[in-house]
Amino acid sequence: MILETVSAVLLIAGAIFAVIGGIGIVRLPDFFCRIHGAGITDTLGAGLILTGLMFLSPHWIVTVKLVAILLLLWITSPTATHTLANAALETGLQPHVDETEEATSSS
Repeated sequence: MILETVSAVLLIAGAIFAVIGGIGIVRLPDFFCRIHGAGITDTLGAGLILTGLMFLSPHWIVTVKLVAILLLLWITSPTATHTLANAALETGLQPHVDETEEATSSS
């Protein structure tokens, strides 16, 4: 009962982060903000979902496979997001900067 409750909380939290990340990919203003939303979806959303599935796994081998997938996601997702941002900067794409924030912060 306790394991199922913990698993349900983790699965729901992961689904919420995945939905928020998906909305962020669509609604955020520029490329750099959008890849931030994608990185959150991959790393935190999928991580919570995989952790929730680990609590429900019937055999230890399934848990080992889920841990391997989770470690792969934790390594590749931030690396891919960072590489995309660097490639965008190298090709000349500039982040969207709000000039009103710059004016108030420099005063």
